[in-house]
Amino acid sequence: MGNEAVGSSSTRLITLRGNSGSGKSAVAAAVRAARPVGTVAILGQDVIRRDILGIGEDAGGHPIGLIDLAARYLLERGFDVIIEGILNARWYSQALPRLVADHRGVSRTYIYDLSFEETLRRHSTKPVATAFGEAEMRQWYRGLQPIADLHESIITADDTLDATVKRILEDCWASHS
Repeated sequence: MGNEAVGSSSTRLITLRGNSGSGKSAVAAAVRAARPVGTVAILGQDVIRRDILGIGEDAGGHPIGLIDLAARYLLERGFDVIIEGILNARWYSQALPRLVADHRGVSRTYIYDLSFEETLRRHSTKPVATAFGEAEMRQWYRGLQPIADLHESIITADDTLDATVKRILEDCWASHS
């Protein structure tokens, strides 16, 4: 996988990493909604792991490879791609930097730096809040896990959904159109 130039100078590759409940999926959906229909693909780690592969962990490498393959496929076909998920540094510290390095267009990476209490508070406002709770969230929580080679921009508890979406749209499209 990887090590081949992918996409074009006009494609965007965005990664949103952070703990469960941070708000990654909501930001990805809002960014896509702000762009022309049919131009932005979202590769959600949870969708790939749970819904497509029927597994809970990335340790076997299958979700990592599938995310990489799907991102490359979509970028080559002119889609802008958002990869969102916990994307644990332990498993993604090679694949994500390689994909970003191979991408010909604009690549931006973001990581949430939120306390466990804040992720739990955010989770409680979501429709899935009854599907799993504090015990599971505590088990999944990893704190801040930056990947040095990604040069990730930090999103904090002070950054609202709207402000985060605006920032990403400006970073990725406003100055590069």
